[in-house]
Amino acid sequence: MRVLLELLRIIFIVGIAGAIISAIVNGIYINLGVNMNQYGWLGSIAILILLFVWYRNKLQFSGWYSGKGKEKLPKMVSRILILCSLFLLCAPPALSMLQPIFQ
Repeated sequence: MRVLLELLRIIFIVGIAGAIISAIVNGIYINLGVNMNQYGWLGSIAILILLFVWYRNKLQFSGWYSGKGKEKLPKMVSRILILCSLFLLCAPPALSMLQPIFQ
C-alpha cells in the first residue's frame, strides 16, 4: 500500500510541479519568440530532469516508502544532470535565433 501511495505522490509531483514550471518556461519562451512547435520539447525534457534530481535528492526521504534503495544521487551525477537541464533550457531561444541563419 505504501508503494502505491508513493507512486501516486510521484505522479502528483511530476504532474502539478511539471505543469506549473512548464507554463512559466513556455511563457518565457513565447515572449522571447521561440518556435514552440519545433523547440518546445527541449524545455519539457529539461523540466523532467530537474524534477528527477529534486525527487531523488530531497523528496524521496519525506514520502511513504521506507524500503531499500533510498539514497541520494552522487554529487557528480546531480551536477551533470542539472547542467544538461540548464543547457536544454537555454537551447530553444538559441536555436530559434540561429534558425534564420541556416535557412
